[in-house]
Amino acid sequence: MLDFLGINVEHYIEWGVILRHLVLIGFALVLTLPVAINREANSSGGGVRTFPLVAVATCSYTLLCLDVLGTGEATGKFMAGIVTGIGFIGGGAILKSKEDSKVSGLANAASIWNTGAIGMSVAWQRFEIAIIIAVINFLILRVGSDAKKMVKENGGCESDTGKKSQSD
Repeated sequence: MLDFLGINVEHYIEWGVILRHLVLIGFALVLTLPVAINREANSSGGGVRTFPLVAVATCSYTLLCLDVLGTGEATGKFMAGIVTGIGFIGGGAILKSKEDSKVSGLANAASIWNTGAIGMSVAWQRFEIAIIIAVINFLILRVGSDAKKMVKENGGCESDTGKKSQSD
């Protein structure tokens, strides 16, 4: 018998639920690793710590919500709060330079948001959505990086002020 401060905690612990949640949270973490490794390799601020933590947190909060609230209007409000919180974290990844008014970190911020969607999708056991988001996010970062280099090498596009624009 597991006793903690006079409370029989075995009465409150469901090992099957713990195992199910562990597998789901682990799956969310694994799906975000390619994006995390890409961002880490490109020295884009977030990386192998940030992205998996966002996925684990969003998956965990969603699992908690589903277990406590079930489905319904309250669940929608809870999930909206999670999405807002992820946006706040992503907003911190966006930087604007005072000297040349360049904005950077947009791809990082969008990837953080996508990572949150992966965690939430896994918690809802919508693996097809989570996998699609993970693959698309990785491909956009991978192919988009090469496409961005090609555009820059070919002169890019000029903005109204005559300065080259930069989106991430």
